[in-house]
Amino acid sequence: MSAGKRILRAVELQQPSGQRATFLVNKDLLPVPREERLWTALNYWTFWLADSFNVNTFMIASSGVAAGLPWWATWLAVWVGYGCAGCFVALNAYGGAKYHIIFASYIRSSFGIYGGLWPTFNRAAMACVWTGVQGFIGGQAVYTLLLAIWPSIANLSNGIPSSGTDTAHFLSFFLFMLLLTVAVFFPFHTIRHLFTVKAIVAPASGIALLVLCLVKAKGAGDLLTEKAAIQGSKLGWEFVGQLMSCIANMATLATNAVDFASRASKPSDVILPQIISLPFCFAITSLIGILIGSSTTALFGEYVWSPLEVMERFLTVEGGASHGMRAGVAFISIGFIIAQLGTNVAANTLSAGADLTSLFPRFLNIRRGGYVAVAVGFAMCPWKLLGSSTTFATYLSAYSVLLSSIVGVMVCHYYTITRQQLKVHDLYEKEGIYTYWRGINLRAYAAYIAGIAINITGMAGQMGATVSLTATRIYQLSFFTGFGVAFVVYWALCRIWPIPVPTPDEIAQVPAALATADARGELRRQETGESAFGAGAAEKDEKEVDETSRGAVELV
Repeated sequence: MSAGKRILRAVELQQPSGQRATFLVNKDLLPVPREERLWTALNYWTFWLADSFNVNTFMIASSGVAAGLPWWATWLAVWVGYGCAGCFVALNAYGGAKYHIIFASYIRSSFGIYGGLWPTFNRAAMACVWTGVQGFIGGQAVYTLLLAIWPSIANLSNGIPSSGTDTAHFLSFFLFMLLLTVAVFFPFHTIRHLFTVKAIVAPASGIALLVLCLVKAKGAGDLLTEKAAIQGSKLGWEFVGQLMSCIANMATLATNAVDFASRASKPSDVILPQIISLPFCFAITSLIGILIGSSTTALFGEYVWSPLEVMERFLTVEGGASHGMRAGVAFISIGFIIAQLGTNVAANTLSAGADLTSLFPRFLNIRRGGYVAVAVGFAMCPWKLLGSSTTFATYLSAYSVLLSSIVGVMVCHYYTITRQQLKVHDLYEKEGIYTYWRGINLRAYAAYIAGIAINITGMAGQMGATVSLTATRIYQLSFFTGFGVAFVVYWALCRIWPIPVPTPDEIAQVPAALATADARGELRRQETGESAFGAGAAEKDEKEVDETSRGAVELV
């Protein structure tokens, strides 16, 4: 055996039976075993409380005020936007909670066992990019911590002047990403404890910064009482743009909501936390961001949209910051670092890991895929996307276009076409109801392309091209237009060319056929020469039939 083959053999993943993973299945792609379904409704409540308190949420709210919206309109847009996002998340999460499967497996039901690879790659690629963006924001929090402890870091010689950043901030970015690799190591079902910690530390840090700004500025500044800088229809469409930025911020989690839902103790646990907790928590965090931004006009004579820049300015005042200020900023920075760490793990590295395990199941599991996301996020130049509030909002809008039509197809398929019926068995077989045409559901792809196409012209306008006002307006509603068009086109095509829908009897047989999730059952089949998803082993051992039958009840 050559050295190359020996290396490949060494890094290949194995199933519990010792068999190598295949193109369609490895351990992480299978339904989550019962002992790992530990997420209760309380965990999902704390998840959204923890996820909402991050620098990114502060910045999105602040960007609306920076664009000329009055603070109340910005906050209303936050409520409406995250309220809509919560509904999208809940819709997509329910299937994962019911069947306990991750996005990379779930997407095969609508796009096909091979057709699902492109949406999975799309989602994984975006998660890798977003890992870098959130990582650089986390790196800025690390920088403020270092600046509070060692003020001389501000004078560190810049060895990368043409990169768009400087050595000190790049070093801070590296340290944050290094910390992120540690967090990625822990198993999926155990990270709920990180969100519990973050749910305590992150809000305390955000409130502490707010109090610090209000005290130093002796109030929230004049921005809260000033009239809107823009009027008329422009104000209305700026409101829409802010609303869509909020939805775009949740586009990733709306797409792969099944990843976290797959760990739910029961399906009902994923409904109310998404619909109620998500908009409430993000609205409170956004209000803190708006108030912090408003106070900066009195503190610095200009609007500062990033809370991390606010802390940095506190530390670099003429004459130097006091010891008390440095200590306060240091503790707030630690809270923001934990906040960014939890957000990056939840929304990006784990999601990318779950997606990449479907693309390379022989070599990547969720943990390894998370490391790939960290590497890609580090290798890109995320600071270029954060150069201004306009660039940041434009990126969010373009990002949501690529995901909205995927969500439209998924929701339409699950709720209107198959009526929430899923044959899990066939998600892992080359020949089954999800094979469609050579493993690809052409109806789903036609709908997916249609959902993107309606926004392409408007997207070009955002990039500088001259386009019509209608195209611009359609693009400003990008998530709704992409989702709506994909939903309607997929529904129509499935009515004209119906797809196979599993019968109740087939659904009932699914969990027993998936006894491969049990290492003992898989080993028994290997010894008897049965198919990985065959039921023949049950005929050979009456006791095993009883065990898998009980497992069926538990899985359903």
